[in-house]
Amino acid sequence: MALVTELADVAAQIQKFWAPTLRSELKENTLLPSLVSKEFQGSIAKGGDTVKVSTIQRPTAVRKTIGVAGYNDYQTDQLQTAQVEVKADTIIQAGYEIESLIDLQSQIHDPNSQIRQGMFEAIEIELNNYLYEQIAATNNVSGVTTFDASQLGAAKIYASQQKWATKNKYLLLDPVFHQDLMNVTSLTSKDFVPDAPVVGGQMATQRFGFNILEDNSAGMDALSPLSAGSQYGLAFDPDFIHFVMQQGMEIKLSDLHSNKKRGFILTADIIVGSKIAYEGAVSHMTFYNT
Repeated sequence: MALVTELADVAAQIQKFWAPTLRSELKENTLLPSLVSKEFQGSIAKGGDTVKVSTIQRPTAVRKTIGVAGYNDYQTDQLQTAQVEVKADTIIQAGYEIESLIDLQSQIHDPNSQIRQGMFEAIEIELNNYLYEQIAATNNVSGVTTFDASQLGAAKIYASQQKWATKNKYLLLDPVFHQDLMNVTSLTSKDFVPDAPVVGGQMATQRFGFNILEDNSAGMDALSPLSAGSQYGLAFDPDFIHFVMQQGMEIKLSDLHSNKKRGFILTADIIVGSKIAYEGAVSHMTFYNT
């Protein structure tokens, strides 16, 4: 019984101290998952749960001349809301097999725990991969050998034509495209541009209404026909996709005795779901070199 009690105690401590931290880091240290819309109503308790994302349609304004008949009358529209259902149908999980509980107990309260960090990084990478796989832009600009001011200008024009948000637009670029842009003096010199904010732990470059960040993730590489070492860029309004994520990450610790093995298995998993928003296909665009 002592071993069972100890196992349960360690599991409870890990769930208490690690689960909130892991989810917090997932929100703050990834790029695409931390930048897209995550607002929803409802709760995600298990895989397959459906939650709702609501939007309110704006009313039609009218113009009246003071002194003309009826200028004091109010014209209103019926409040209309549009709801989109998003199913949380994907589980992202990572784990370890551990020989001794002592190795685990020594890291529970360690803010730099390598075990915790290893699971976090694995889930972070796969979560980023998952969201990149949802990309479904109408406008895909191919044959971009150099990402310079003209390409940035094209993104700005397209974003304006499609009525993207005037603030908080983002442009994620692979290292090659990002360096192309940084080599344009008029876009980098402080004589031309203001100081940059910090987004997702990176210093963002603000140009033409975009927050521009370097993204060297595997998720971005996978989108390009050139795969690894690719040249790719993603511009987007954060509302182009609805992304829902379980509020609490579940961490499990189990004995491997039933598998006729010594040791323990430690896993962390989180349930997520996504759906391209209404008009979301024109609320993001891609650039890549073929």
